[in-house]
Amino acid sequence: MLKPFHPLTFWALFTALAVGVIASGNALCAIAVIGGSAFIVFRRREEGPWRDSFKWSLIAGALLISIRAITGILIGVPRIGRTLFTLPRITLPTWLPGIRVGGDVTWERLSSSLHEGLMIATVIALFGAANSVTSPHKLLRVMPSKVYQLAVTLTIATSVFPQLISSIHRIRQAQLLRSGKKPRIATIAIPLLEESLERAVHLAESMEARGFGQSKRQSRYRPIHYSLNDLTVITGGISLAIAMVVL
Repeated sequence: MLKPFHPLTFWALFTALAVGVIASGNALCAIAVIGGSAFIVFRRREEGPWRDSFKWSLIAGALLISIRAITGILIGVPRIGRTLFTLPRITLPTWLPGIRVGGDVTWERLSSSLHEGLMIATVIALFGAANSVTSPHKLLRVMPSKVYQLAVTLTIATSVFPQLISSIHRIRQAQLLRSGKKPRIATIAIPLLEESLERAVHLAESMEARGFGQSKRQSRYRPIHYSLNDLTVITGGISLAIAMVVL
């Protein structure tokens, strides 16, 4: 059985790696970080709707890179370099100087678009990995009372997407069992909206029943303390981020 870590440990690790990737701007570092994050998620992801956050963040990142590459090819600032191919050019008004639609597509222009997309996709993947290995509920328990309400907002926001994915999967399975046919997207929208509203109402009722916001003092059943393993992981993440920037 794997040793448990403090809920903030992996968030600190992936945040440090995200800062290192953005500061270094190195594509090889970004790919290596995604590979390392995939290994951590494979070993330590938790049960719950958020366990597949990393997988869906990779899908979202791949889609973002594709969109960025297409827009970089069709629309962008001209870059001098090796021409790969040429598209029909559309003449723009004079009040849009420096922007080109179509024309020569150079390797420098395409690689720049792919690089920008990869940087953003890496950050998305890292926060998806943090969601997969750390339950938002555990993360909320260790938040200081001064930022507790802000932490509740962030926790709800980060757990919405995994819960939507889980709801879509559950609704599709139910409709498939009833009709024997693959459901269309239009037939999922209304049940998904109804389930989301029902979940929001239940959350509001549970927070009101527990007296959320009535006291500034935060109650904990069992305090969670940092261990040597937590400090080692966090220090390692910070060291890797510094190494990416320096090297």
